[in-house]
Amino acid sequence: MTLLDVAGLSKSYGGVAAVRGIGFALRAGEVVALIGPNGAGKSTCFDMLNGQIRPDAGTIRLDGVDVTGAKPRRMAARGVARTFQVAATFASMTVRENVQAACLIHAGAMAWPFGRADRRFVAEAERLLDPVGLLAQAGRPAAELAYGDVKRLELAMALAGEPRLLLMDEPTAGMAPAERHALMGVAVERARRAAIGLLFTEHDMDIVFGHADRVMVLSRGELIARGSADEVRRDPRVRATYLGGGSTFSAAAGGDAPA
Repeated sequence: MTLLDVAGLSKSYGGVAAVRGIGFALRAGEVVALIGPNGAGKSTCFDMLNGQIRPDAGTIRLDGVDVTGAKPRRMAARGVARTFQVAATFASMTVRENVQAACLIHAGAMAWPFGRADRRFVAEAERLLDPVGLLAQAGRPAAELAYGDVKRLELAMALAGEPRLLLMDEPTAGMAPAERHALMGVAVERARRAAIGLLFTEHDMDIVFGHADRVMVLSRGELIARGSADEVRRDPRVRATYLGGGSTFSAAAGGDAPA
């Protein structure tokens, strides 16, 4: 079942095209990577998909409904969640309270009239913290977490909204190599089990080819290739544009792309 259908999406800034007429579809439960060098237009694409910026042209359909230009609040209400390149959490709250707050926001109950808000969704928060490996740190202030743990906390907060579409913008940036696969493993498992469409950007090719069902490649705002990992590895435009004329993807994906 098609969850997300994008057609002719474009955005320019001062005459410079950040995204040029891209189109793609994403099915429920599918994991797709959107890759490309820095400045290729990946974050701009994500900004349009979750409503932070309005496209100049094109359409975005979610579950068959045209949501082009809808604000982030409406997109969240329709089941779109996002994690960012720089993780965003509430540093003054505990790990558990961060996830409780996300649950409260999703439930529309930030101002709970019957009792204290910090007593709401405790069990739900702990169920979300367990698979990301943070249950033992539930009572710890988020400000004390290592950066890899902050990224895990951000994923738990995103999943608190019970998303239909999860956008992950460089989810493993700044994490140790062993932590990267663990985090993506949790996200992919949840996407498969809950029929969440997962679209992510990433510079670590081991993560991309190790977890994505399909790969799309952006260059200067245009989609220049799409397909399976093997198809993308063999594509001459990807080799020339993304990795440079003398480089190739190795059979095992071959490490990080250039910044």
